[in-house]
Formats: sequence, structure tokens, C-alpha cells
Amino acid sequence: MLDRLQTLEDRYNKLNEMLSDPEIISDTKKLREYSKEQSGLEDVVQVYREYKDISSQLKDAKAMLEDKLDADMHDMVKAEIDELNDTKKELEEKMRILLLPKDPNDDKNVFMEIRGAAGGDEAALFAGDLYRMYSRYAESQGWKIEIMEASSTGVGGYKEIIFMIDGKDVYSKLKYENGAHRVQRVPETESGGRIHTSTATVAVLPEAEEVEVEIHDKDIRVDTFASSGPGGQSVNTTMSAVRLTHEPTGTVVSIQDEKSQIKNKEKAMKVLRARVYDKFNQEAQAEYDENRKSAVGTGDRSERIRTYNFPQNRVTDHRIGLTIQKLDQIVQGKLDEFIDALIMEEQAKRLEQIGE
Repeated sequence: MLDRLQTLEDRYNKLNEMLSDPEIISDTKKLREYSKEQSGLEDVVQVYREYKDISSQLKDAKAMLEDKLDADMHDMVKAEIDELNDTKKELEEKMRILLLPKDPNDDKNVFMEIRGAAGGDEAALFAGDLYRMYSRYAESQGWKIEIMEASSTGVGGYKEIIFMIDGKDVYSKLKYENGAHRVQRVPETESGGRIHTSTATVAVLPEAEEVEVEIHDKDIRVDTFASSGPGGQSVNTTMSAVRLTHEPTGTVVSIQDEKSQIKNKEKAMKVLRARVYDKFNQEAQAEYDENRKSAVGTGDRSERIRTYNFPQNRVTDHRIGLTIQKLDQIVQGKLDEFIDALIMEEQAKRLEQIGE
């Protein structure tokens, strides 16, 4: 492990040199490629350097014990050695985790698709709550959001909303949100005070570059139509709405959010590329799962993953059995406890698989 870490540090140092080379700086493609590689190595190199420093301090402290020390000094050095050993073990564990094979999509932007499922208007309202929750979480991370398409309801929710989140390592944190989310609460329209259960589905698709998924123009059917609002009424007399159908996979994307047909088509292509890329990824994952149970967060999207119980201010993630009595905070975007726990669970499973 240490040999591999030293190789990574050497590469990191080499990248630093290259990124100050005028030829590299003037080449946008290489600059972006090397900057991305350097950023990907930064965490592991930082921990490795800290590990080397602690190891050096430990060596010096052990050497001191060989000298003739009075009892108090001997106890102080011994206590320092114990503390340094504990730190060294923690750093070794961190390095093992950082050296785990990285999901190639982790550093990508994402498209999130939220749809009201079972529960009618209440499901649509819940879809709106989930959109606001993820929006606030994105803001807390310094990420940007762009709505691609939104089909709102008269009650203030969404039948469907598709949006892009742009930022650092977005997919690495939000990929665990795939699945069915369930809400238990008393709807505003319920006069008897009975708790209703509704669901909304969340899909998280990594953004795909053109080089990652090849989509030929001849494989896409383009239909244009007039935009419509809630209830189906026409809101635009021009044929600005666009529907793209990728015939080889049967993937369909409709976008009408913009008044411009060109802009709608551009947005639709981004979503289409992400959906086709995701379809290929899901097929590959299904094949992998035949031989080995998948890590947490990458399973069937129809699976119920989380329940939000409003009367008891409780949220439960069913995959890891974690319940948090802070629903009021979580719906405001404070998702770190869940996301950190899911990341740790996946890392533990992967370390276990490597040890098998």
C-alpha cells in the first residue's frame, strides 16, 4: 500500500510541475485533464503526507525511550507514543478507504428527476418538498441548479420535475438518493386528521459527455408541439416544445420549459444523453449483481429507501436502518447525516469485498 501511495505522491508532484508549464497552460484540454487528475489525488496525497510525518515523529519518540530518562519523562514519551500509534492507525484506515476503486461517475454533475407516484395531489406536493430539500442541500454545498423541465400541479406540487445540479463531486453524494421516498402526514385537505401515506420517486443520473455515449442523429426522432400548462391548456401558440425519442433504446425526453425550440432541444439532448448513459450503466450493474450483491445506493430504483414521518418528526433510511428525529431540519436540506452514513456503509462493504 505504501509503495502505491508513494507512486501517487510522485505523480501529484509531477502534475504540479506540468500545471505550471506555459505549454500546458495554453492547451485548454490538457490543462483541464491534468487539473482534474491532480484534484482527484489531492485528498489521498494529503493523508499520506500526514502519515509520513506521524511515522517520523513515532520513530523519534521510540528512539528517545532508549535514552536514560527519568520516570516522569519516560511516562510522557510513552504517552506520546500511544497517541501517535492511535493516529497512525486512523490514517492507515483513511488511506485504505481513499485507495478503494473510485466510481468513475463520482465527480460528475447530475440530472435529478422527481415524480409524484402513489397518492395523487399529496404525492405531487411531496415531490415539491423533495425538490426544495435537494435545492437547499445543493446551496449548502455551493452547487448550482438549473431546472430542465417542470410539470406543476394546481395545488403547488409537481407531477414531475427534472433539474441539473452542477458542482464538485455532485454524483458522489447524491447517487444514494435513487429510489422511492415515502411520506406519512396529515394532508391539509384532510378534515378528519387521518395520516395519509404517499410516495415520490427520485432518479439521479450522472451527466454524460458526448465521448461517453455516442448518439447518432439518425437514431433520434424529433417531434415539436405547442407547450401546455397545468390541466393541458396551451400556453404557447408556437411549436416550441420538443420531444426526442432515441429509437434504439426507446428513451423519450420531452422539454417545454423554454420559449425557444432551440433551447428546449439543447436541454432535451442533455437529458437524453444522461438517460441513455444511465440505461447502459444500469444494465452493466444488473449483470454485475448476478454474481455479487451490489453496494448500498446502487440497487433497484423501485425500492423504498426512505420514510418521512411528519407527525413524529422522524426520517428513516431503510437500507441502513438509520432513524433521525430531525425531519424539520432534513427537509430544509440538512442531509449530511444520512449521506455520510450511506458513504461509510458503502465503504465498509467494499472493504469487506476486497478482504474476501
